[in-house]
Amino acid sequence: MPVLTVDLAIVGAGPTGLFAAYYAGFRGLRTAVIDALPEAGGQITAMYPEKQILDVAGFPSIKGRDLVANLLRQAAPFAPQYLLGRQASRLEHRDGIPVLELAPEDGAAGRQVEAQAVLITGGLGSFAPRPLPAAADFHGAGIVYFVPELAAHAGQDVVIVGGGDSAFDWAIALHGIAGSITIVHRREKFRAHQATVDRVRDLGVPVLVNAQVTAVHGTEAVSGVTVEVKDEGARELPADAIVAALGFTADLGPLGEWGLELDRRTIAVDSTMATNLPRVYAAGDIAAYPGKVKLIATGFGEAATAVNNAAVAIDPEAHLFPGHSSENP
Repeated sequence: MPVLTVDLAIVGAGPTGLFAAYYAGFRGLRTAVIDALPEAGGQITAMYPEKQILDVAGFPSIKGRDLVANLLRQAAPFAPQYLLGRQASRLEHRDGIPVLELAPEDGAAGRQVEAQAVLITGGLGSFAPRPLPAAADFHGAGIVYFVPELAAHAGQDVVIVGGGDSAFDWAIALHGIAGSITIVHRREKFRAHQATVDRVRDLGVPVLVNAQVTAVHGTEAVSGVTVEVKDEGARELPADAIVAALGFTADLGPLGEWGLELDRRTIAVDSTMATNLPRVYAAGDIAAYPGKVKLIATGFGEAATAVNNAAVAIDPEAHLFPGHSSENP
């Protein structure tokens, strides 16, 4: 099995992991960034690339896709090695040095990454979309769980199933691009923020409540749906695409077998972001400590803390604080 040797292996290519790749490069560390998803960006790329993010310092508003692109650009001068579409399936220590084993996937052979330290930035861990029950026996194209490219639905009749923020965000993003949009939600109340719901209604998007998609029509691709509306009966709606915004299930996947001290579905860390395993750190949503607030901004700070402490673990002669970036020519 081929071995890649680096200073720091980052498991998770979401915003926290990408900022960690930059900061590790700033500290002179060679890095590898590993993620089971085929693209960098984690949940942002997979779930809401077109959504405006409002709580990143210095950006009054920035699209998820643009934030990921900026983070990749920030890290690029330090040439981190990206191992995407590869799951870190196993962790062991050899003579005190962490070694990750990457599972074979999509024709790629298994691989090992030997690192002086490991930083886990895996967000929610492994996550999968909740399936649309009515589509259990449908095997054609046209059912999606997020919308990475809005233009792919230009002129289409789109049915969005769900009542959370994602469902209403997709409706807003697709308005003016799709030919028609209808939201179908099984309850009368929504989990989405009321201001977002009001905006969708103001746009004139039909919202069917107390309703469920009971059948998906079409053979090779979606051609329509049957919606059962409480006290009204069945309706037939045209549909070229169904966005099943029903949420995701998440678990730690192989991380749960590494011997880490866990706090429910997160990893317990101390004030240095260190886990109970030697030279293994965690940052971002996957890290847990008292008073934790799960924000992208929090993850950025945790990434810097973890990298600085890992640098000292790797080289005890190194300084914990390397100085400000503005002082570096």
